[in-house]
Amino acid sequence: MKIACALTAAAVVLTAIVLGHAPALGAGDASHGEELYQGCQDCHSLDTNDIGPKHRGVFGRKAGSVPDYSYSPAVKNSGITWTDDTLDRWLTDPQKFLPGSRMFYHLDSAKDRADVIEYLKQRAK
Repeated sequence: MKIACALTAAAVVLTAIVLGHAPALGAGDASHGEELYQGCQDCHSLDTNDIGPKHRGVFGRKAGSVPDYSYSPAVKNSGITWTDDTLDRWLTDPQKFLPGSRMFYHLDSAKDRADVIEYLKQRAK
């Protein structure tokens, strides 16, 4: 039974990776995420809208819901909520995740994505 469960779990992980939805790495390093977030600040801020919307409170927020920001129709009508999984998929390839979105910046490293997500969860409340 343990072997069957292990094989099933391995198949789920492999399927997720093949489909482009690799499982989250677990809690990231918020300190490293804060360093990486500096690269996001060309377009974003925690507290004010700029080229991109403000990020304070983004974790758990419905996409496209900051009232004073003009989102692309793709984001505004997506119906998604920003969670570990959706933020990871977004930061992997925003155009693939939500075609028609305006964001092109991405993070190739799963560890870097986990770190930025952890920073947003802990510091951007």
